[in-house]
Amino acid sequence: MTDLERRVDIFAALADQTRLRIVDLLSLGDLSSSEIGSRLDLPSNLIAHHLAVLESSDIIARTRSEFDRRRRYIGLRPEVFETLAPASVKPPSRILFVCTANSARSQLAEVLWQDVSEIAVASAGTAPAEAVNPEAAAAAARHGLTIDASRRPRHVDEVRAEGDLVITVCDDAHEKLVVRDDLHWSIRDPARVGTPAAFDAAFESLSRRIRGFVSRFAPA
Repeated sequence: MTDLERRVDIFAALADQTRLRIVDLLSLGDLSSSEIGSRLDLPSNLIAHHLAVLESSDIIARTRSEFDRRRRYIGLRPEVFETLAPASVKPPSRILFVCTANSARSQLAEVLWQDVSEIAVASAGTAPAEAVNPEAAAAAARHGLTIDASRRPRHVDEVRAEGDLVITVCDDAHEKLVVRDDLHWSIRDPARVGTPAAFDAAFESLSRRIRGFVSRFAPA
């Protein structure tokens, strides 16, 4: 398939109001099919049909939840994102990244955000660890960033404030958070593998998400 044919295929799949609304939702974060149905107030069979069309055109991809193995999250394929132009997002007063332990993914997201945006940022966990994962600090260092290894992981209830835009970067946190998040990014847990490559992969995935999200902000 040529690049032109690929673009035609994408736009043909998006030539439907419901599918375009689904893509707009997925441009901000990963969702399960039931979450999409709830956001759009549509029955499951109709959502399944539209997701099948988007999947057949390689616009979306499905990944299995690391926490509830029966659940699948749907996300946009990164290579098609540049062809989409959803509406701008109003900048929040602060970003709060949340994972389970606040020892790796949310810590990486926090320092990545500080590197590209002047908007305030914090991180927290639903079940904080005793300390920052040293492999997370090493991954940040390999990319020229610094995570303070002496920083104490904190609970989300201790950190969350009025006006925060909460982004979960962990399936477990997204599914267990008592007060719901605003966005969910389904990032694989590098600590499960424990290798430098796994932490670098998480870093790159977070970096791509953060750069894309920051580019969506409306001018002040």
